[in-house]
Amino acid sequence: MVRRENESLMELEAAGFTNDLAKKIITNQIEARGIMGQNMFGVEEAIMYWGDFTVQQAAPLSKIPFSSATLEKCKETHILVAVFPTSINDIRGKIPFKLFYDKLWSGDELFVNDRGNVSWELVRKTPVENSTKKTWKDQQMIIPNNEKVPTARVMAYVIISHYLATGERLFELSHVRCSDVDQYGSRIYVGGFDKAGLDILGIWDVLSLDDVGVSSVWEY
Repeated sequence: MVRRENESLMELEAAGFTNDLAKKIITNQIEARGIMGQNMFGVEEAIMYWGDFTVQQAAPLSKIPFSSATLEKCKETHILVAVFPTSINDIRGKIPFKLFYDKLWSGDELFVNDRGNVSWELVRKTPVENSTKKTWKDQQMIIPNNEKVPTARVMAYVIISHYLATGERLFELSHVRCSDVDQYGSRIYVGGFDKAGLDILGIWDVLSLDDVGVSSVWEY
């Protein structure tokens, strides 16, 4: 464990963090890693795969906004992820091999160019229970307490990041609606992450499909 902490400290300092900030980030992650295990994609991993950031942007990651009790409750069902300000198009451009389905979105679509903000996210690994075969309106009624629907950017980042770090394909046989809509009003949904790549598609809110549920992340 000490060796791991020392390696992490050196990685963060090499990325431009001060010694004090790097130590604070590591200290705040130790307990979370002990609880979440493989279901955590921390700051060091985010730097490794998506390291286009400033130290000022990453500084808020020095504090994990979820209690130990919340992490214990979610350790099997959710992934704790350090999300860097990275758009779907950024992710496409940084991966040297194919991880997205061939469909390309128009450059005018805001949701594929949104870089968002740095944040810790606690993301559900599967569709919300019993959320398939429902319209968007009906799916809103079964979102668990203290959770909300994330953006497609967050879901794509989490799915791809987790795969790069662990080799596990989340949402391989299912899709989940996200909070974004495209320029025509279709709700964006992601999933079907098989060898052909991650699907990012659009669906009308009034439709209900067998393999389309809804995604959720823990609120704070």
